[in-house]
Amino acid sequence: MPAAKGPPAWLTPRRLDRLEQVTIILLWSLLVWRVLQSDNPMAPLVLIAETSIALFVLLRRPTENISMRLGDWLLAAAATYAPLLIIPSEEVWPALEPLAIALVFAGNAIQISGKLFLRRSFGIAPANRGIKRDGMYRFVRHPIYAGYLVTHIGIMLVMPSMINLVIYAIGWWAQILRIDAEEKLLGQDPDYRDYMQQTRWRLIPGIY
Repeated sequence: MPAAKGPPAWLTPRRLDRLEQVTIILLWSLLVWRVLQSDNPMAPLVLIAETSIALFVLLRRPTENISMRLGDWLLAAAATYAPLLIIPSEEVWPALEPLAIALVFAGNAIQISGKLFLRRSFGIAPANRGIKRDGMYRFVRHPIYAGYLVTHIGIMLVMPSMINLVIYAIGWWAQILRIDAEEKLLGQDPDYRDYMQQTRWRLIPGIY
């Protein structure tokens, strides 16, 4: 049987890193434009989490130990880029505004804390940029994604719309599959397999 066809020779991990960075900045810029055009006073909340993603992607260090599977990249792209497509809508439930703000800030505190422990090891596509065990990584194996989940719930409370619900549903469907893809790659590292034994939960303690 013929060998499986791999990626083209020009498509190296370092070039994929650069492509990822350019794409995230373009989508982030479009999000900024939509937020500035919105009449919803809560719209700037969307930029808090998404701006930190853009900054950490730009500052991260490159790696050669990164998945080159198209499916993994598509999942990572869907999970990461979907929230950047959120459309600021009118605020429907003003009474829930304090709860929404609290969730957004709590979620961002969680995900930014996770990124600070990763420092320049943060990335989007599945890759082994070093195993982290301290900080928020003592509680769940993917604290950054846990922070995103809390933040996205808060944003939905102040920008509820069917299109935003669909965007987040697609993003989180891809996010769960992305976590599985990351753990398959990281599971090749004995240090990560040991970490999995120490920290049982992936995203939500007691649930998943």
